[in-house]
Order: sequence, then structure tokens, then C-alpha cells
Amino acid sequence: MPRIIGIDIPRDKKIYIALTYIYGIGQKTSERILDEVGVDPHKRAKDLTEKDISDLTGVIQKSLQVEGDLRREVQQNIKRKMDVRCYQGLRHMRGLPVRGQRTHTNSRTRKGPKKTIGGLNKQPTAK
Repeated sequence: MPRIIGIDIPRDKKIYIALTYIYGIGQKTSERILDEVGVDPHKRAKDLTEKDISDLTGVIQKSLQVEGDLRREVQQNIKRKMDVRCYQGLRHMRGLPVRGQRTHTNSRTRKGPKKTIGGLNKQPTAK
């Protein structure tokens, strides 16, 4: 498995897809990086030479913030919003969707499994 910036990328995938396994790199960014380095995007990751790998690593380190640094920055931004107690920060604190999605029927991912409230039968009265 080729290693780029400490991440093992899949060997059998095309390199423009394999680079998206790095946090912070999507398909468009991947294509831009490969164009800058001069590597064929349809080449398989296992067919890369050591020079290609080192060139890719150099371009990524020079021009992008990825993996640990990016994750840390995103978490700091969320924490800052929670400390300021802005609307998005409050939504993060309550575990609800942050970007305006409806919550009446959806958002089970953020809210967790459904909790049924009510629906208890009254105790039968003796006649």
C-alpha cells in the first residue's frame, strides 16, 4: 500500500479516487493535485513510482491543510461556537442538526434512536 502523509491509500483504486481517502481531499482537489504533479489520474495507486509518491506528498504538504491539522481546526471552530453560545453552537451542544434541516420527522443520525413518549394505557378500573 502506498503511504501518503501517513495514510495508507488503497492499492487497486485509481489514484484520483485513492487520494480522497485522505481527510480534506475530495475528487476535484485530487484531480488538481495530480494535474500539478503531472501524474495520470487513471493510473492505479500500486503503479505509482517512488518519485510520484514523493511529489504528491510534497504538493499536498505545501498547499493543503489535511488530516490531523484540519480535524483539529474544525473541532476548535465548533468549540468556539459553543463557547460563544451562538445558534450553531447551541445546536451542537444539544446534538441537533446544525444547518437548518427539519427535525420533526428526520435527523435520526443526530438525535439517535426514536424514544417513544406517552402511549401508556390507563389502569383498568374495577366495576
